[in-house]
Amino acid sequence: MLKQFCKENYRTAILLVLGSFALSLVFFPPYNGKLNLFLKFGSFTAALWVFLWLGNAHTSGWVSNRISWTEEPIKRFLVGMLVMVVYTVSAVSLLVWLFRMALNFDISGDLKGMLYGSLIVTLVISLFMHSRGFLQNWKQAAIDAERAKQESLRAQYVSLRSQVNPHFLFNSLNALTNLVYEDQGKAASFIKQLSEVYRYVLDTHSRELVPLSEELKFLNSYLYLQKIRFGEKLQVSFTLNDLNTQVPPLAMQMLLENAIKHNIISDESPLVIRVFKEGDAICITNSFQKRMVLSEETSGIGLANIRKRYEFFTSKEVVVEQTDNLFTVRLPMIRPEAS
Repeated sequence: MLKQFCKENYRTAILLVLGSFALSLVFFPPYNGKLNLFLKFGSFTAALWVFLWLGNAHTSGWVSNRISWTEEPIKRFLVGMLVMVVYTVSAVSLLVWLFRMALNFDISGDLKGMLYGSLIVTLVISLFMHSRGFLQNWKQAAIDAERAKQESLRAQYVSLRSQVNPHFLFNSLNALTNLVYEDQGKAASFIKQLSEVYRYVLDTHSRELVPLSEELKFLNSYLYLQKIRFGEKLQVSFTLNDLNTQVPPLAMQMLLENAIKHNIISDESPLVIRVFKEGDAICITNSFQKRMVLSEETSGIGLANIRKRYEFFTSKEVVVEQTDNLFTVRLPMIRPEAS
């Protein structure tokens, strides 16, 4: 990290060195016996500016990686200022000691006043950098929030569209037609579950997160319709034990729908889907038996959209793993306070 930082800031370091010697030309021009003082003061000023400017920039970045401006702005500011003061005083003390021991260059008189002036300028610049970092992080947070909102709205629209597309309606109505003649009681249940699916899609179109219990209730209705269509060829199990967590609406349904769309489902090769808790994630696995030709048009958003929606609420990634016979997606749990 330090090597990369130095690589990115070497031009700034060169400008600081040139600026320090330019300043030395004004106060200690290299003639009339002042060449030695010019070189010493120029070297000291160059070291001081490089250490204070780039060092404070590096420590500011180090603090920002550990304390978020957007989540804990007051703590980030106070810790940042404390680290800056401690670093500045330590760096200056070390440089003064090194130059006195190595070059017999003692900071006194007018030189000390220039040193104090440099420190004041450094503090002002550091305060500016902290304020700039704060504003940049808040601006980025606003951009990320708007992007996540747009992704969420797009996902909800596409999910709604996929629920009412002709394939879904045709399959549902075809199954319902057969049930009306075979089992009127089951047909009534089918209609009720179908209405629950549509109600949930409409009710959650403006919500970014829903309790897991609501999503599971919706999934039961959705899977009821799919079980009527596929019977024992579709085997789904849930082991979540009343988790107190939230999920983006329809995210889990998208994964189940994709598994049904993209895999062979037959008596010889039933599709097995398991939903369970693993560590701090909800795992959705399905037997991987990919179709050569899809019978239904895919939505085109899939996992990429789910990843973007989760990025807004948690720093943990959506993990996707595929083996020869198993496809797994791990959704990080989102605690209620995230909303």
